[in-house]
Amino acid sequence: MAKPDYLDEPPADDRITDYDRANFKTYLRLLDADAEGADWKEAVGIIFGIDPEQEPDRALLIHRSHLARARWMTEHGYRHLLRGNPQ
Repeated sequence: MAKPDYLDEPPADDRITDYDRANFKTYLRLLDADAEGADWKEAVGIIFGIDPEQEPDRALLIHRSHLARARWMTEHGYRHLLRGNPQ
């Protein structure tokens, strides 16, 4: 199911944002797809409902920026959750 409430690029913040909290599932889906070696075009189509043939630049931007934020969550953002401080 496509998620209609997303930005082309997630906020670049050094803390977990409301946008991050609203998109935890999206981030996990992107990480899973990447770990499985899924084609980014297929992933962006399924996860975001974007047709990469119709909007190639936007689709790539959305995929790359959200995957980067998902990785940030696994490397840095999770620490805020462990401390009990999602801010």
